[in-house]
Amino acid sequence: MQEFDYTPHSPPCGALNLLMFESHPENRNIKIGRFIKIRKMNNKKIKEIVKEGYSKIATSGCGCGTSSSCCNVSTSNKDISKSIGYSDEEMDYVPEANLGLGCGNPIALSTIKEGDIVLDLGSGAGFDSFLAAKKVGKTGKVIGVDMTEEMIKKARENAQKYNYGNVEFRLGDIENLPIEGNSIDVIISNCVINLAPDKKRVFEEAYRVLKKDGRMYVSDIVLLGELTEEQKNDKGLIAGCVGGALQRDDYLTIIKDVGFKVRILGEDKEISKRQYGGIELESLKIEAYKNRRKNKKILEVSEFA
Repeated sequence: MQEFDYTPHSPPCGALNLLMFESHPENRNIKIGRFIKIRKMNNKKIKEIVKEGYSKIATSGCGCGTSSSCCNVSTSNKDISKSIGYSDEEMDYVPEANLGLGCGNPIALSTIKEGDIVLDLGSGAGFDSFLAAKKVGKTGKVIGVDMTEEMIKKARENAQKYNYGNVEFRLGDIENLPIEGNSIDVIISNCVINLAPDKKRVFEEAYRVLKKDGRMYVSDIVLLGELTEEQKNDKGLIAGCVGGALQRDDYLTIIKDVGFKVRILGEDKEISKRQYGGIELESLKIEAYKNRRKNKKILEVSEFA
């Protein structure tokens, strides 16, 4: 397990205070010596932080960016959603589902049509899922997957309140989707994949569940500069879509390596100032098609293995 020269709980001066610092439960993994070190978080811990953060958002009704004061009176969920591409009409469909989360509008990017089966990765309270449900109509279906129990509960309540019979919400991990293979026409995801510790696994799962001509529309946070180790281990930044984000080029490389053909639809660099305190990042908006040639190649290799 790797260690870094950083701790969010700096020890006070003095021998007695140092002993008190070392004995505190939150600091049990920190070694005191010439350097102060903290163990790098494992994937399980990262997921716990994310679940805790979004459970609080589900019950409090606010989100947005990395600031602890994001739910102040000057910045509403509606203001945030408008700044990332949602129309007033879209925000009025199911207002309770708009928690001010996201970094783009994948519905506006997509080519969802009537009759499609749509999968929403990290569906939250159902905001994007309900917008997709309007497009697929009665002959289509939307499945939202989220790993936070409170979000699933809230989404199901919203679906019942607004009579959305073509939407289903499933509790699950986007690294291990509770979805049958080759069953989805379109996948949407809004500022969620960056939260997953194993992003390659997420795109592998997306590739698995998509039909042969399936496509994926994603808005996500990617880095344009290096984070400090302090930032990488900051709980607020991890849950706020920054601490676990990848460099832009690394993110795109993973998607292509899985087998997708990728087209960049937009890059919003201004979101850094609006929601993330000037950290060097952007909202990357992409379309990813399932590459049928790669499918064939994989089949040929397996046949002769």
